[in-house]
Amino acid sequence: MLHFVRCPVKPSSVLRFASWNVVLTQPWTMDVNNTLLYVVTVLIWGTTWIAIEFQLGVVPAEVSVFYRYLLAASLLFAWCLYSRKPVRFGASAHLRFMLLGLLMFSLNYMLTYHAQIYVTSALAAIAFSTMLWMNMINARLFFGVRSDWRAIGGSLLGVAGIVVIFYPQIDALTLSDATFYGMLLVLLGALLASFGNMVSQDAQSRGLPILQSNAWGMAYGALFTGLIAFVSDAAFIVDTRPAYLVSLLYLAVFGSIVAFGAYLTLLGRIGAHKAGYATVMFPVVALAISVLFEGLLVSKSLMAGVLLVLAGNVFVLQAKKAPPVDTGEGPLAAVVAGPPEPPLA
Repeated sequence: MLHFVRCPVKPSSVLRFASWNVVLTQPWTMDVNNTLLYVVTVLIWGTTWIAIEFQLGVVPAEVSVFYRYLLAASLLFAWCLYSRKPVRFGASAHLRFMLLGLLMFSLNYMLTYHAQIYVTSALAAIAFSTMLWMNMINARLFFGVRSDWRAIGGSLLGVAGIVVIFYPQIDALTLSDATFYGMLLVLLGALLASFGNMVSQDAQSRGLPILQSNAWGMAYGALFTGLIAFVSDAAFIVDTRPAYLVSLLYLAVFGSIVAFGAYLTLLGRIGAHKAGYATVMFPVVALAISVLFEGLLVSKSLMAGVLLVLAGNVFVLQAKKAPPVDTGEGPLAAVVAGPPEPPLA
């Protein structure tokens, strides 16, 4: 929901996006910062499902994920060095970076890439949208954050809308072992991604900057993925087709650097229960692309499903903001205990 606020009498207001500053000169402004982050996340990740399809077939899934995050981490570190942002951190910070990399930038994506070999991107999107509920449950378990009734109701509307949209495909589905296996992989990937959300929220509450956290997390994620690919004897080959190379670049720059910068910034500001609704909006963007460029017919069920998703979006974004994360107690604190840790000089 957009909130209009009266700005203090200052010549400008500063919007922050993952350590980049954008200066606005209007004396009146709406809360465009969070809205912009949300829109960027939804639009980009709504298209990455299509880009991932071009990554499958020739190069092993683990190797494609390795290439993606190796490239993304390299670009982020290059930017940090160019802009003279500190990249040295202590041991407790690196433990969080490793957890973030393993959960959000490695295992989650390997499972998702493998799943799309067995199930359609539509079914994968439905299964992954359950991360919204996982975020609510995990925020309660790890940080004691209760979800507002509007967030719960909106999440139910949203997932129901996704099911209505893809009901024709669900109705025609034959629950073979391969399909069941693929859905299980996506659900497990969503669960690991949700755990990664909790790690990021904890790291932000301790003052760790998102830009450098993502750089280190993606580097560790690439390392973990590369090791798994090496141990499993996956072939480190490169598909030289333009479709593969362009989609790899898109996934690394926009799907990883930009989208994760936007999403995790949003996560720290409005909480996992609200930011997580972006996973429900992704399929709507993918459908819009299909309608515009692939000739997908707009049916009554599609319209009804989209309306449910949008209604759920309104409910979730109207929910109360989650209280600040308490990092002093709880399961996550026991794993990555330590005081707030700024970058080392």
